[in-house]
Amino acid sequence: MARPGKRGRLPGIVDVANLAKVSPATVSRYFNDPDIVRYRTRERIRKAVDELGYVRNRAMRSMVGAATGCIGLVVPTIDNAIFSEMLQAFSSALATHGRTMLIAAHGYDLAREAVLVHSLSEQRVDALALIGLEHRPETLAQIERQGIPAAMLWNYRPDRDWPCIGFDNELAGRMAAEHLLALGHRDILFAIGEERSNDRAAGRRIGALEAARRAGLPVPDRRRIACPYDILLSKELIAHILQIGGRPTAVLAGNDVIAQGALFAAASLGIRVPDDLSVIGIGDFRGSDAFEPGLTTVRIPARRIGRLAADALVEMIDWPEADFHHEHCCPLELIVRGTCKAI
Repeated sequence: MARPGKRGRLPGIVDVANLAKVSPATVSRYFNDPDIVRYRTRERIRKAVDELGYVRNRAMRSMVGAATGCIGLVVPTIDNAIFSEMLQAFSSALATHGRTMLIAAHGYDLAREAVLVHSLSEQRVDALALIGLEHRPETLAQIERQGIPAAMLWNYRPDRDWPCIGFDNELAGRMAAEHLLALGHRDILFAIGEERSNDRAAGRRIGALEAARRAGLPVPDRRRIACPYDILLSKELIAHILQIGGRPTAVLAGNDVIAQGALFAAASLGIRVPDDLSVIGIGDFRGSDAFEPGLTTVRIPARRIGRLAADALVEMIDWPEADFHHEHCCPLELIVRGTCKAI
C-alpha cells in the first residue's frame, strides 16, 4: 500500500485511487485502456480526477529519455512449462496497461543474465523483472545505474532491498514432504532441481529436508539427487535409482517437470503409481492434472505472480514519486490427486 499523499504536493495517482476506492492499477487501466474498466468504476475515477484536479505527469520520464512502452523480463528458461503461465499472465496484464514485454532467457547462468540485463538496458526498457533473489553484483549495479524500476519474482523473502513478488519456496518443499510423511512414507527419494544459479530449488530442498528432520527421518546421500529440469533426463536418473535395489516408497520431485520424469521412469519399469511408488511434485503446471493418475502437487500461483508483477512495475514507472510497497508472498496450495498413497 502507498503512504497517504503529502500536504502541499500535487495530487498523484494514489490520491485518485484512494478517493475513487480502487487500486492504482485500475486508475492506470482507466487512462490506458478505459474500455476494460467497468462503467461505474470509470465514473468514480473520472469524478476523483475532476475533484482533485489531477493531471497525468510524465515529466520524470523526460529526465532519462522517452518511455518505450516495453518492460523486460529475464527468465532462466522458456524450454518447459515452469514459467509459461506466469509469462502469459505478465504479458496479458501489461497489454491492459498499453505495454509490451521483451523476454530473454539465461539458461540458469547468472553471468549470462548480467549480459542480458545490460542488453535490455541499452534497448531502454522502462522496467525489468528478474526471477529469483540471487543475482550477480554487476546485474544489480547495472539496474541501479540505469535508475529504472525492477522487481524480483518467483521467490519471496521479507525485508529485501528490491520489490519482491513470489512465494516461499522453503514452504513449498516442506508442504510436499509433510504430505508424504503424513501418508506414512519413510523412504523418500528427494529429487530436487540443480541448485546452481537457482535459489528456488535450494529453498525447496531446505524446506523438504527440514520437514524430514523434524519427523526424525534421516535422509542418506543416496536419497538426495539433483535433477535437471528436463523430463527425459529426470526419467533416466530416477529410473536408475529405482533399479539399483532398496527402492524408495516415494519420490518428492522439486517441480512437476521432474515429477513427470519420475512417472515415466516408473511406467518404464512396470512400477505402479501409487500402489508401488508415490510421486509428488511442485508447480501444478498445465497438464499435471491430465496424467493417469493425476499428479499430486503443490500449486504455485503462477498467473497471480505474473499479474501482480506487471501491475507493480507499471505503477513504479508511471508514478515514481509514490511510496508503493510491492512485496507479495502468494499463498501455496496442496493439490491432492492420484499419485500418492498411504502405506
